[in-house]
Amino acid sequence: LRVLGCCSVARGGCEPRLVNIGAVLSHKRYEQVFKEAVSQANTLYGKEKFKMNAISVTHKPNAIQMALSVCEDLISNQVRALCSSCHLTPQLIFNLSIHLSFLRTVPPYSHQAHVWFDLMREFRWNHIILIVSDDHEGRAAQKRLETLLEERETKAEKVLLFSPDTNLTALLLEAKDLEARVIILSASEDEAAAVYKAARQLNMTGSGYVWLVGEREMTGKALNEAPDGLLGLQLINGKNESAHIADAVAVVAQSLQELFEKENITEPPRGCVGNTNIWRTGPLFKRVLMSSKYPDGLTGRIEFNDDGDRRFATYSILNWQQKPSRLVQVGVFNGSQVVMNPQRKIIWPGGETEKPVGYQMSTKLKIVTIHQEPFVYVKPTKTDGTCKEEYTVNGVLIKKVICTGPNGTTPGQPIVPQCCYGFCIDLLIKLAMSMNFTYEVHLVADGKFGTQERVNNSNKKEWNGMMGELLGGLADMIVAPLTINNERAQYIEFSKPFKYQGLTILVKKEIPRSTLDSFMQPFQSTLWLLVGLSVHVVAVMLYLLDRFSPFGRFKVNSEEEEEDALTLSSAMWFSWGVLLNSGIGEGAPRSFSARILGMVWAGFAMIIVASYTANLAAFLVLDRPEERITGINDPRLRNPSDKFIYATVKQSSVDIYFRRQVELSTMYRHMEKHNYESAAEAIQAVRDNKLHAFIWDSAVLEFEASQKCDLVTTGELFFRSGFGIGMRKDSPWKQNVSLAILSSHENGFMEDLDKTWVRYQECDSRSNAPATLTFENMAGVFMLVAGGIVAGIFLIFIEIAYKRHKDARRKQMQLAFAAVNVWRKNLQPYPTDITGQLNLSDPSVSTVV
Repeated sequence: LRVLGCCSVARGGCEPRLVNIGAVLSHKRYEQVFKEAVSQANTLYGKEKFKMNAISVTHKPNAIQMALSVCEDLISNQVRALCSSCHLTPQLIFNLSIHLSFLRTVPPYSHQAHVWFDLMREFRWNHIILIVSDDHEGRAAQKRLETLLEERETKAEKVLLFSPDTNLTALLLEAKDLEARVIILSASEDEAAAVYKAARQLNMTGSGYVWLVGEREMTGKALNEAPDGLLGLQLINGKNESAHIADAVAVVAQSLQELFEKENITEPPRGCVGNTNIWRTGPLFKRVLMSSKYPDGLTGRIEFNDDGDRRFATYSILNWQQKPSRLVQVGVFNGSQVVMNPQRKIIWPGGETEKPVGYQMSTKLKIVTIHQEPFVYVKPTKTDGTCKEEYTVNGVLIKKVICTGPNGTTPGQPIVPQCCYGFCIDLLIKLAMSMNFTYEVHLVADGKFGTQERVNNSNKKEWNGMMGELLGGLADMIVAPLTINNERAQYIEFSKPFKYQGLTILVKKEIPRSTLDSFMQPFQSTLWLLVGLSVHVVAVMLYLLDRFSPFGRFKVNSEEEEEDALTLSSAMWFSWGVLLNSGIGEGAPRSFSARILGMVWAGFAMIIVASYTANLAAFLVLDRPEERITGINDPRLRNPSDKFIYATVKQSSVDIYFRRQVELSTMYRHMEKHNYESAAEAIQAVRDNKLHAFIWDSAVLEFEASQKCDLVTTGELFFRSGFGIGMRKDSPWKQNVSLAILSSHENGFMEDLDKTWVRYQECDSRSNAPATLTFENMAGVFMLVAGGIVAGIFLIFIEIAYKRHKDARRKQMQLAFAAVNVWRKNLQPYPTDITGQLNLSDPSVSTVV
């Protein structure tokens, strides 16, 4: 029943104002019902301020005649409100752009979507097929139900629209191929009958199916063709026209009373033809009507929503049972929720008494995965389109499957068949065998795990990557190293973890480079200088003590030659000999004081040599570089700088983790500028020294460190989680998959996969076994020997030159001495003076030699 905003006021001094209330009634018999309702309302409302007068007309089949009757008999009498009892459930009648002042005491058919939605929750059905007629009513029902499903973060598996010329058999065959077995139908009576008939021919009305319909779909012809076990709705008091008339009049009277108390009401226009005046109080009257609340109506609680439709409508939930043919009320919708009657058994399609699960288990699943070694390896196929046979390190043939994806696993490239194998592929093969399903594997198109992104800079967010493909219906299951976290678990269902792990940090191992002075590393340069200085100071002191001691070789016997005495050179040789433990053949100190110093020096040398030897072994044999990062709390991570770059993978679970943690916000801002598209790119960047640290899943990084000996993981694990298989919330496989994974853990299959793909190692980055010394380690010692040889050769030339020079001087001296001797011998025959000097004044002496 509808209420139109038209009314009239008759002024009469202090008498209550007369308010004309009009009605368009479906039958003449309701005129008395209308008058009695107005009379009863007058006793409850207005009293001193207004009195309502009932004016009514009967509905006419001719629209023009009906319009003229309304104008001549109602509008001309300046009615303030017009109540119509004609059937006003269809949505088309209530179009706000055309009928601006209509309010209804019954909801439109599209509001039945609320009851369907609540029935889905009641029976826990998550898979539905929505079949709707392609008209205004069908689209309205579709839109409302999809809105409700979106709030529940799910959606219909398929929406099938049909028109009068649609091939219903082909349409229903499309629905038959889907997993869902709960069919919601919104159509007219005739259309519903045709759908039921076509569905029966395709065996879609038997066991396992569920049909949910509204009022129109289970009346007249439709009910005659309806399948056994159908569930439908019927508006309580929906066809009680007398009750709706009474409630409409009561709502109008209550609103008029409120209006008279607050406002000075103007008179409405009189007549339709040639009258362009608008009733100024009309919009206000409509707002008062829409905000009115009448809790004790004959049809129940009456309130209106913003569209002027009745809220809190109540429905009977009916079950069509063909044996005997009857409609049985099995529950009610009380305006807010469904309440089923446990005393009444529901007969489901096929005569079943057990509630159908609402879906059929599809045995062919679409699997999406991602290239992430060692969980998923991707290699090109052979020229004949098959995969090359390869074996694991244990000699077991690797199981490979064909997977379609971008060529070279690069997003945006052509889709080609490739070969996938690894930890997750072996797990998929095991699950398929134990759960009896087949599969098609494809690589995710954009190469991402999945995160939420804003759509066109709006507030709406959508998932990308594997998450987006799963939620969008492009995949039935994610079998990949997908981290379980709260953000993803809100939208999809995870299985039990098939591998537990956490986050760790990958850095490049600092391999020590031996330099030529590596043998000098055990001591600092200051210590080396002090040792060298000590050698020479001790040598000088030994020489001085032995020389000035009364018992030294310088003082023992003055007649002895001094060749056996401790010279400074001998003391230097003694000092170096004791330090280097080379043995002392000669030149030892003789005096007691010098020998005491020699013994102390020997003790000093023993300690120095022993300390040097021990440290030399540690530096050259057992030395391992210190880890560059101590963990997530390392100052270089907590206080980032441009000199130390670290990152993770864009739009991954690790990225989400750092974004969500307030205490890691500084780190996230630094990482955001340097994040990589994939883990493989980031790992290669670490090896190329473009990235100092990479934060990622421990299982992947530990595997990479075991395969690439120039990499090492560092620090303790943090953000512990696990890898799980992803499915949609409504997936029928979720429980079976979790049970299969738990069974695989118990029987040791998961441990075997770990040994085969994750734990085997080609290099041990943390071994403490002694390393073998190479020439690189000892090159400095050889260079020292080579330097000694070069120094020896250089010094021998100096010695030879010095010797030659010395021999030449000696020879000159010998010649000089010989010449002097000859000269002396020649001078003896000549006279000399009394002192023995040659008398040169004697003319007989010749001065020529």
